[in-house]
Amino acid sequence: MLKTLLVQNYALIDTLEIDFHQGLNIITGETGAGKSIILGALGLILGNRAEATVLKEKSKPCVVEGTFNLAGYSLQDFFVDNDIEYADLTTIRRHINPAGKSRAFVNELPVTLSILKDLVSQIIDIHSQHQNLLLADGKFQLSVLDSFTDNLQQLASYRDSYQKYRSLTSELENIKEKASQAKADLDYLQFQLKQLNEAKLKSGEEIELESLQQQLSHAEEIKSNLQSAFTLLNADESSILIWLKEAVSSLSKISHFFNPAEELQARIESCRVELKDIAHEVEMQNERVLLDPAELEAVTQRLDMILSLQQKHRVSSVDELIEIREKLDVQVNEITNYDQVVSQKEAELEKITKLALKQAQEISDTRKAGSKKFEDSIKALLTQLGMPYADFKVNFEPLGELRPQGIDRVTFLFSANKQMPLNDLSKIASGGELSRLMLSLKSLMVKTKGLPTIILDEIDTGVSGEVADKVGNIISSMAKSMQVINITHLPQIACKGSHHFLVYKDQEKETTETRIRLLTSQERITEIAKMLSGEKISEAAITNAKHLLGSELN
Repeated sequence: MLKTLLVQNYALIDTLEIDFHQGLNIITGETGAGKSIILGALGLILGNRAEATVLKEKSKPCVVEGTFNLAGYSLQDFFVDNDIEYADLTTIRRHINPAGKSRAFVNELPVTLSILKDLVSQIIDIHSQHQNLLLADGKFQLSVLDSFTDNLQQLASYRDSYQKYRSLTSELENIKEKASQAKADLDYLQFQLKQLNEAKLKSGEEIELESLQQQLSHAEEIKSNLQSAFTLLNADESSILIWLKEAVSSLSKISHFFNPAEELQARIESCRVELKDIAHEVEMQNERVLLDPAELEAVTQRLDMILSLQQKHRVSSVDELIEIREKLDVQVNEITNYDQVVSQKEAELEKITKLALKQAQEISDTRKAGSKKFEDSIKALLTQLGMPYADFKVNFEPLGELRPQGIDRVTFLFSANKQMPLNDLSKIASGGELSRLMLSLKSLMVKTKGLPTIILDEIDTGVSGEVADKVGNIISSMAKSMQVINITHLPQIACKGSHHFLVYKDQEKETTETRIRLLTSQERITEIAKMLSGEKISEAAITNAKHLLGSELN
């Protein structure tokens, strides 16, 4: 249950702290006093959108903090799953800075809004005035029925299967679309791949071929110059090697009496040996160089073919062509394997579709099996609320396909009077009838959900007199098993509370502030008398207020 609500710097609130109690907490106040402001502040710790416009003092942050007693509600697993420290007295806080940025905390640990909403949805439910419009919403109607028939675990399992079903359906459609597009290009891709495979390309070969082409193109010139070099080195008696040999011989004749001659002889001999080796290499290279027009033609054709492929694929090297060939190979393999992939995905989709349909049918069966008890419960509550001839029925229509909520379309049919045909309640129900019907639904929902707290914001709209008293009895009955915080304008309902808070505007300072205080017994009599007769309180109103409160007349 909600024990304490602290609000700072929100709308007309400077600082406000409220201690709520178990049972039925009543909040009253004049129109415009700020009841909706307090509700809006509470909405922030329930995960509602935060904006800087709510700040009373624009240069200061807004803080809203609620302390909840969670003992006995088995929420420890949620805290463990989300790495939050559990405490029976748990504090939830929302902080909004002047720039409009907000942060959420649970027991002083920062949490995401998603986690915050998941937590508070298990702690508190707020019924605001506009929620009566939800009665016409098919999703809301289904959620009410599912809550009553305790389908929530089944729905969680089904939604997991449904998400997989949707994901696989989308994935299969994408694969089929890609396969269709790719198959249209398959012949061309295979032709390109075949052309590159037949080229038998080798990394860097164009450099070797260009060098070989140069050599073959100038073979005659190469051989002529190699032969000339060999002749100069070693071909006849006037060659360099013969002259060096004679130089060595000349120096050897004087080396025994001229010491420098020996070193010079050795150096010349070294040069002669090296040049002799060079002459041999030149001769061998000359023999290797062939005049081969056929090979030159083959090399030229190979280079032309490589250049043609490079131009076609808009690249500048054989390595890039090889990379394209490998990518084409992967593409062609993927396309040729699409049929297998499609078959595999279709099998997966068929399996998850069967599971989802089975789960959806089980949920539908549970809904239909529980709908009669649900209808009877609503009619019994409506009878208590002064509508003895009201009729209520849950109408089922098959959707014919899987949807997030299953395979049912549910419509609540309603008739307020005897012998009036059932019809869609959004078309025939008045405001007061909608309020009583919503109260009946909420009454059933909170019992099945087992929530610690529910806040009712003028759920009594459109009712008065004896009906208002009966509405109060239903709300009072709800408060026996949970905490109820009820905002009301009706004295017949206000008198049912175990604690009564008054919201009012304090205009004694420079700025108007919204305040709230717990009324004493005497103040409560005065407040309810004012609700009965207006600002000018009569003795009859006082007497009536005491009667409503069950007080003894003094």
